[in-house]
Amino acid sequence: MTSSTGGTARVWGGNAAHRLYSVVVFVLLASLDNVAIGLVPPLYGAIAESFAVPQRLLGLVTAVSFLVSAVAAVGWAYFGDRTNRKPLLMIGTLIWAVGTGGSGLAGNYPTFLAAQLLAAVGLGAVGSVGFSVVTDLISPRRRGLVMSFWGLSQGAGTLAGTLVGGLLGATDWRRPFLLLTVVGLAATAAYLFTYDIRRGQSEPQLAGALATGADYDYRISRADLPTVLGRRTNRWLILQGLTAQAAFGSLVWLPVLFAERAQDQGYSMATAIVVGSVFATLFQLGGVLSIVGGLVGDALQRRTPSGRARVAAVGVLAALPFYLVLFFVPIRIDVPDGAGTGAVVRAVLGSVFTEPTVGLSLLTALLALALTSANSPNWFALIADANPPEHRGTVYSLGNLVNGVGRAAGNGLVGVAFHALRAAFPPPLNYAVGLAAFQLFFIPTGIMYWLAARSSAKDIADVRDLLQSRAEKL
Repeated sequence: MTSSTGGTARVWGGNAAHRLYSVVVFVLLASLDNVAIGLVPPLYGAIAESFAVPQRLLGLVTAVSFLVSAVAAVGWAYFGDRTNRKPLLMIGTLIWAVGTGGSGLAGNYPTFLAAQLLAAVGLGAVGSVGFSVVTDLISPRRRGLVMSFWGLSQGAGTLAGTLVGGLLGATDWRRPFLLLTVVGLAATAAYLFTYDIRRGQSEPQLAGALATGADYDYRISRADLPTVLGRRTNRWLILQGLTAQAAFGSLVWLPVLFAERAQDQGYSMATAIVVGSVFATLFQLGGVLSIVGGLVGDALQRRTPSGRARVAAVGVLAALPFYLVLFFVPIRIDVPDGAGTGAVVRAVLGSVFTEPTVGLSLLTALLALALTSANSPNWFALIADANPPEHRGTVYSLGNLVNGVGRAAGNGLVGVAFHALRAAFPPPLNYAVGLAAFQLFFIPTGIMYWLAARSSAKDIADVRDLLQSRAEKL
């Protein structure tokens, strides 16, 4: 690792409005990359029919894209922890926009797959490098709350992708991809007007030194990697993603489950796609309550250094029975088959109040998502608490790599499981049984968070001492 105390002091950059604009751009971009991720699953049936391939091959596209994005994120994050982060974010955003546009113009399955993989490479930059930037804006006392908005923007992006894909793509699956391409190009231009956020500017230990104009010039090097992986908290935070994301990855099939239920009740594919997308969107609104998980994590963390990890552990374990209920509660779907998208959406929304089974399913889903959403903000905040600024993007990307492997496994293997279960459970029951089985991966996830709670006090204290000693040198 190298450091420098020389050179001219840089200005912190931007007035309050400029800083707010920059934060908004970063948060919106965190949501847009998840719009791209959520766009494909509601359209599995339509795209598979267009290319004359089985639906499971579309599930494979999503699974491989998760993995490619996660691998690419490690490279993006490492260079982001060593260099200027703003150009990397612009390049990454441009790449995923081009890949998304290519997906909408693809004439066959191999071309569609190649375009999706290109988009995945660009998506790797937005999450990993963006996370590093945002942590430099947040004080430790409010990390859980602010990171809940960061995570919420990603969840909202997935929901928006599900909804946009189902509504705009019900009659022409290419339209959502082309629309998102235009939005991605506009987002790349928006980066031009953000300011460069300084590393370490949110750390209390560095505040005095940075206020005098000193630069925090520590940068990661390959020699730091054993130190990064030597922190026990990092190891548990990284490994939990393998099982957590196997469960979360399977949930991208939620629109398919409800679309299959609609088709089982006699509705056409176009109507079923809209029904599945709207139901899946409604049922994932519990993710909004990640704000509560972030607030609780902040409050408990101020009392004990193991607070955030405990909140995440309890959340994922308590959610399991609610997920199991969600998949098996029968839903009576009553919508006008073949009607316009607006009429179908209104009918689905109305059924929440007029059909008890729909209302019960929505309540169950809200509770399940609310509990598991405590995972996201406290995971983000713990990475920031237990690592110095120049390591955070890399630790996040390593965690995201394992997340990608778990998510790809969950998304891909559950598709295989659905196919295998058809012999014993006819659709849509095979989808319900397969999804329920994959939620059992939350059990080892909760255990690993509990182990992180036991190691986080020492690791957080070590980082604070390190930053204090560096501040004295600066």
